[in-house]
This record gives sequence, structure tokens and C-alpha cells, in this order.
Amino acid sequence: MLLDAKLAALESELRRLGRVVVAFSGGADSAFLAAVAHRTLGAPAAHAVTAVSPSLAGDEEVDCRSLAHEWGLRWTPVTTHEMERAAYRVNDSDRCFHCKAELMDVVGPIAAAEGAVVVLGVNVDDLGDHRPGQKAAVEAGAEFPLVAAGFTKADVRAASQQMGLRTFDKPAMACLASRLPYGTEVSVTLLGQVERTEAALRRLGFRELRVRHYGETARIEVALADLQTVLDQRDAVVGAVRGQGYRYVTLDLEGFRSGNLNG
Repeated sequence: MLLDAKLAALESELRRLGRVVVAFSGGADSAFLAAVAHRTLGAPAAHAVTAVSPSLAGDEEVDCRSLAHEWGLRWTPVTTHEMERAAYRVNDSDRCFHCKAELMDVVGPIAAAEGAVVVLGVNVDDLGDHRPGQKAAVEAGAEFPLVAAGFTKADVRAASQQMGLRTFDKPAMACLASRLPYGTEVSVTLLGQVERTEAALRRLGFRELRVRHYGETARIEVALADLQTVLDQRDAVVGAVRGQGYRYVTLDLEGFRSGNLNG
């Protein structure tokens, strides 16, 4: 299906839903969905809501606020409390289920009060990955308009660029808890350490990266094209990572891989 046809299908799906509350994390997918919903339904019927918690990097919350202002979105930040759920903190392979269940518990009542449906920026490519959060969202009544319209990740980026959205090439930014291997208990302290380390590396110019946390060891993933740059800036990289409390600094030669701790 051509991109314009998929965009028309997405607009049709949003009109079918009528009123929506977009779970807006600021990533390419949810940003695109929020922008199209706003354009299609108007601010009274399209409400972008950002879940704020220790698992969301502070820079991402700031960017959500900026995007909402730039695009004229009706936007609300809400606080979620997944850290209060023991099943979430245990950090087993179903962690994302408990996180998304918390999101729906907070955002669901907002949608209900507006006679709206919660919609998530899940695309077709996401369906093949290990994403228990999708199950929690569906069980709570959420819809995936991008899937219904046949959008892949590449489609989202292409359509975003076509619409002039600056998020078209924004690197994937999963929740901070995804940096902790399964079995490592999630804590505000560890999430903060990972967030500060990644921020320090971004200040060195790395856009697409992950810092995987293994106790005293930080395993850095960057785009393959940036591997040599890490080596060229070795002293600065080591200093940035050790400055956040890590003793050992390692570089993953396989490069950046979103969700590589799944399974």
C-alpha cells in the first residue's frame, strides 16, 4: 500500500474511533500518531497524554512539552506509579506488562471521562517482538491505529518527514528500565544512573545509544557508524561513564540494538 493510502487509512481509523487519548511518549511513533490525530480530529477530540515517572528520561518529558507547544496539541502530563508495583520492580520478562497496566490505569479514566479511546503508537513491526505491554494495553481496551492502517516503522518515519515533523529521524528511546537485564531489580537509583550516563554520552555527540547496566559495568551500544568515534573519544567516553559511578566501561561491538535484552 502506498504511503498516502496508508495515511488516508489512518485518518479513517481515527475518525471511526471519534475521540482519542494518545499515549504520547515523544518517540517517532507516538508523536506521529498524536500529530495526525490532532490534524484529523482537532484538539477537542485528540488529547495527548504523557506518562511521567522515573522510567521516563527527563529530556524526553521536556521534548514532549516542546512538541505539544510547537504543534498546538492538547497535552497533559500525568504521573504513573509503576515503581509501586512489586511485579514491575522484580523485572522479569513481563515487566512491560505491569508498566503498561499502570499506564492504562492512569490514562484510562481520562479517556473514559472524555468518551474517548486510548490509542498507542504501536506499528506493524512491533508485533513480532516480545512486547507484553501490548497485551496489557489490549486487555484494558486500547487501540493501535497505526497497525490498523498498516504502518511499519519505516512508513512512520517517511510520513513524518513528509508532514515536516522533526521527530521523523528521532532515535528510538525505550523506557530506562529496558537498560536493566531481567532479574536486576528496578530502582529509582539505577534508573537515574543510567539516565545521567546516557545524557553525558549524548553531550559528546552520540544520538543513538543505550547504556546497559550490569552492576559496576556499563555496556555501551552505539550505532555501528559511531564505533570508531567512541574509540577516538575514548578518554572522554570513559570519563563520562565513570563520572556516573561505573567502574568498568565496555563497548558492544555489535552496536545499537533496540530491545536486545528481550528474551
